[in-house]
Amino acid sequence: MTSVILVGPMGAGKSTIGRLLAKELRLPFKDSDKEIEARTGADIPWIFDVEGEQGFREREQAVIAELCDQGDMVLATGGGVVMRPENRAALRSGGCVVYLHASVEQQIHRTAKDRNRPLLRTTDPAKVLADLLALRDPLYREVADVIVETDERPPRMVVQQIIERIQALSTR
Repeated sequence: MTSVILVGPMGAGKSTIGRLLAKELRLPFKDSDKEIEARTGADIPWIFDVEGEQGFREREQAVIAELCDQGDMVLATGGGVVMRPENRAALRSGGCVVYLHASVEQQIHRTAKDRNRPLLRTTDPAKVLADLLALRDPLYREVADVIVETDERPPRMVVQQIIERIQALSTR
């Protein structure tokens, strides 16, 4: 089996579902944001504050290229990973890409108490999430081999659907 790469907006469940999926598939789990934090010794909000989004995206691109090259893992990516063409190419060549789709309402619900999201440090996070989804949704769809809805669904149910969809792809 090759890698399974999870893309989608913040709050779609990439990390939670990724851990469960990795366990089911008996593959290691990696989270690109956690990898960036481990390598820099700083959390994502600090990187955004000090280096700006551009600096973070440079780090992200390097980590994505490396992780997509390694193979045999479940990889959860950051919500903005699809914004760079180089990342989209790495994702497509790195394994089976699964787009975890979540509505803006679901994203708001899931991210409401999370202080580790620099792009939501605003008076209107709903507008930010809606704008980001409008911009990124076509790019998630462009790289996706599989699209799965996560709204109002338990993570284990989403994991089972991902496995079924991946198996269906491999029998084509």
